[in-house]
Amino acid sequence: MTPIIGNTAAQAAFLAAMRGGSLHHAWLIAGPQGVGKASFARAAAMRMLADAANPDDGSTGLAVPEGNRTRSLMEAGSHPDFRVLARLPKDPDKPDQDLARSITIAQVRTLQPLFATTPSMSPRRVVVIDAIDDLERGGANALLKNLEEPPAGTIFLLVSHAPGRLLPTIRSRCRLLRFEALDTDEVATAIRTLRPEADEDEVAALVRASDGAPGRALRYAGLDIAAIDDAIAAIAQGGDRDNGLRLKLAKALALKAAQPRYEAFLDRAPVFIADAARARSGQALRSALDAHAAARDLAGAAIGLSLDAQATVFEMAGIVATLRQ
Repeated sequence: MTPIIGNTAAQAAFLAAMRGGSLHHAWLIAGPQGVGKASFARAAAMRMLADAANPDDGSTGLAVPEGNRTRSLMEAGSHPDFRVLARLPKDPDKPDQDLARSITIAQVRTLQPLFATTPSMSPRRVVVIDAIDDLERGGANALLKNLEEPPAGTIFLLVSHAPGRLLPTIRSRCRLLRFEALDTDEVATAIRTLRPEADEDEVAALVRASDGAPGRALRYAGLDIAAIDDAIAAIAQGGDRDNGLRLKLAKALALKAAQPRYEAFLDRAPVFIADAARARSGQALRSALDAHAAARDLAGAAIGLSLDAQATVFEMAGIVATLRQ
């Protein structure tokens, strides 16, 4: 299992609660997306179930050794006392493609037969919801009943990227475990660990694009994100009055094979504009904020509405060009 990098204080707080006998029945693991919250939730679940099955194994951290029965069952997806609720593929025959927009109430209801029985391998079971932000309202209400009257021995680990949007009644029944963005060295370590084939130039580019979240950076792995960022910066710096840079970029990213880089560009352009806005004041700040709003709206509509890629890149680059003062 890959080690959890960063957020050592949060990890220590959870382990202290687990070892001290004060383990709350529901934990809200909150923080920016891509900083390792879901990985931590799964590692914590494995550690709790391993401890419950064999309390005297001598382990002190999260890691569960290879060969441990709990680890083997969880890695095989067959541990009877562990469940994960997450968004399902829209098409079950294409699990690597688009996911549903939400975790449904039907998925929450699949937990009820589990809760009607006692845990199978120890006195404990663990349910991870990744992410609870994706839970539709009916599902949230159904889950709330379980949080109010938790089944015996059940621990809930709720991953959240935006805890402020959750039902207050859910938040109030959870203990908050706050995760923060990682520092530069931690992000670099995570990228090297998860993508050992990356050379140092790519690692450096991914770190710059991460904003402290390795999970976010790894979405750009293999896409030459540095070239995309350089193109955006060149358009912002010079204004591209003859449209030459915009047209070249639009043609390159409109190719079918360039779809992942096109989507990366749609992600990066609003981020670039937001970063530029932070260094401005007065009317220049207002112009940058207007550009950011326009870029964010265009990026949000481009994929969902299947907008023409070449026209979209040209328009987005035009918004970036307005940053030139």
